[in-house]
Amino acid sequence: MRKLMMALGGSLALAAPLAQADVVGLGASVNYWDSDLSGTAATNGDAVDIENELDLEGDSSANASLYLEHPIPVLPNLRLSYTSIDQSGRGELGLSGFDDVPAGAEVRSDLELEQLDLTFYYEVLDNWANLDLGLTARDFSGELVVQQLPAVPGAAVSKTSVDAVLPMVYLAARFDLPLTGLSIGAEGNAVSYSGDSMHDYNVYGQYQWSLLQLRAGYRQLSIDYEDDDDRLDLDLGGPFVSFGVTF
Repeated sequence: MRKLMMALGGSLALAAPLAQADVVGLGASVNYWDSDLSGTAATNGDAVDIENELDLEGDSSANASLYLEHPIPVLPNLRLSYTSIDQSGRGELGLSGFDDVPAGAEVRSDLELEQLDLTFYYEVLDNWANLDLGLTARDFSGELVVQQLPAVPGAAVSKTSVDAVLPMVYLAARFDLPLTGLSIGAEGNAVSYSGDSMHDYNVYGQYQWSLLQLRAGYRQLSIDYEDDDDRLDLDLGGPFVSFGVTF
């Protein structure tokens, strides 16, 4: 991990002399994401299918972000983003069971995913073509609780949890259509190291009117992370809409 951090930091340092905003900028946005969910969870050598056995097929979530840009040379701009996903489902385990929950049991499952991103980035391009390059520190946690039904005293319960702070490459590009207020863009964070990986990206169309900003697009989040005996291998993807203000 230390070598990875050094490599990412070196790339950001190379971009710093090329990047500088013209004015101070501040913006905030909230977005509504309707995501489908698939993948597996594993603990103590047992695995369960999130979609087919637990019936956790997806749900909607609200997320928020805030950014600050400035004209001070060398110092990076800042972006803070928060994502929270809370899903529940009722399903039936397969023939293998899961952890302490026996095979064929009817279960209730609760999945919570939470991530807080602090991104340091530079504006490499800032005209009709916009390009940002940076690093993200992502505080990520995930927990899956599988409860045998009926939930009476002595009923089996399994908990799978992961928790980490991950360094990620950040890249954002946007192309403005002159005199229209319309633009198209993409942004994402990614890291892959020693068998673990996380990729989080979105593509969008945007309309800007005065201080108001409206986006609509598609977001994909892929998680493959192991924490001791617990592992989450999940994919979430679906459309989103975002409303923001810029100053």
